[in-house]
Amino acid sequence: MFSSALIAVALAVLPAQTGTLTFTRPAAWTDRAPASSMRLAEFVVPRASGDAEDGELIVYYFGGTGGTVEANLQRWTSQFQSSKEPTRTTSTVNNLRLTSLDVSGTYVAEVRPGSTERHNKPGFRMRATVVETPKGPYFIKLTGPAATIDQAGAAFEQFLKSLAFK
Repeated sequence: MFSSALIAVALAVLPAQTGTLTFTRPAAWTDRAPASSMRLAEFVVPRASGDAEDGELIVYYFGGTGGTVEANLQRWTSQFQSSKEPTRTTSTVNNLRLTSLDVSGTYVAEVRPGSTERHNKPGFRMRATVVETPKGPYFIKLTGPAATIDQAGAAFEQFLKSLAFK
C-alpha cells in the first residue's frame, strides 16, 4: 500500500495539464463579452423568424470543477418543465468525450445563480454538452426559443465538431 506522503510526492512531480478548449464560432453567431470569469465565451445566436428573442451559447469553465456529468445533466433537465423526456447522447470529437442533453419546454432556471427569481419562458429549448478534457470539464449551453435553437442546429453541430483541446 502507498503512503499518503508518497502519493503527494508523486502528484507533485507530475506535469500540470496545460491547454484550453478551442472552437470555431459559426459565422452567423456574434461574440458577446463574457458576463463572468467562469464564462470562457458567449455568443448571440440570431432569432428565428417569429421568435421574440435571440438564443445564446455560453462556454463555461470552472477551473476543472463543476460537478459530475450526471449531476450537470440532471441540473439542466430541472431547469425545464416538460412532458417530453430529454434526449441524451455521447460522442467523441478530437479525443474529447462529449455528453449532450437536448431538453425543451418551459424554461424555469434561476434568473441569476442563487436567485429565488426564476425565468418563465414557454416554448424554449436547451442543447447542452459536457466536454471532458485533460484539464477538467467544460460546459456548453445553447439556450433560446425552440425555433431559434432548431434553426441553429446545424451550426451547433459544426461548433461541437470544431472542439479541440490545445
